[in-house]
This record gives sequence, structure tokens and C-alpha cells, in this order.
Amino acid sequence: MDYRVFYGEVADWIYESNQQAIKHGINSSEFWVWVAQTTGELCEKYGNNDLVEKQMEMLVDWLGDVLKSQK
Repeated sequence: MDYRVFYGEVADWIYESNQQAIKHGINSSEFWVWVAQTTGELCEKYGNNDLVEKQMEMLVDWLGDVLKSQK
């Protein structure tokens, strides 16, 4: 696995998650469907590699924390 490529994609995913949150709102179902779909796609792209899954799980948890902090 090319870690530089993967972490470049992670950075792109974080950027796009911010764009999706602006577009739909972080508390919208559209946003969370996007998160679930794209997280799954990225994990599958890398063969559900353990590091990839843990990285994406951490990012989803982080988004959940952001959502909780806004309530």
C-alpha cells in the first residue's frame, strides 16, 4: 500500500467532508449518508486494510464529536 497516496486521499476526504457539511449541514441525513458511503468506498478500495479502517473510523468518530459539540 502506498501510504502517501492513501493519506493524500484522506486529506481529500476531509476537505470534501467539510464541503458536504457546508452544503447539507452536519446534522443532516444527506451528510451522514455521504460519510457512510464514501468511508465504505475508501475502505474497499484498499481491501479493508486494518489501518485504513481504523483511520476512517477515527475520522467518523471525530465528525460525531463535532456534531455533539454543536448541540
